[in-house]
Amino acid sequence: MQNRHAYLGPKYSFVLRIFRVPLGYEYSAEGESMQLLLAGLFACGCVSLVDAPLWPAAESYINSTMVCSQSGNPGNCQHTRDMWKTEYDDATAGKYQGQRNVAFCLSTGCDNAIQPDKILGCAWRLVIINSRHAEQDRTDTMNLKHFCGSTYVDQVGRRAAEAQAKTMLELIGK
Repeated sequence: MQNRHAYLGPKYSFVLRIFRVPLGYEYSAEGESMQLLLAGLFACGCVSLVDAPLWPAAESYINSTMVCSQSGNPGNCQHTRDMWKTEYDDATAGKYQGQRNVAFCLSTGCDNAIQPDKILGCAWRLVIINSRHAEQDRTDTMNLKHFCGSTYVDQVGRRAAEAQAKTMLELIGK
């Protein structure tokens, strides 16, 4: 499909990419109208991405359907919940250990403390590898193979994780 929004220029292509998938319109007439409206609002300064959070709130990942006392390891579940915001903030700031901890909990649920999201967990594994942290070791490569491998996520999930990791790396500044 021809890019009908080329006249908006590269400055607003990021805005269009952000709103295309979440709105779920893809290339429908409604989607194009919404994208043009949003691009216009950003262009005139009526709406700003500066005020919008770049990352979902850490609390949105807490598994609210489970009480830690019902977990297989209640102490670990509660500790994970208590530390989650700090770990998540560290991860989104580009800190290696925070990224590892967030990736693990999103992949496994960390004793039901966190709502598991295999694709997002894989995306964080890709962020870790592509960030090339000095602390990185072979366990990161092994975790990538396991948590992003075909026995854990399918091909569609892996491609989604790769796309998400690319955006996450841009937000982190890597």
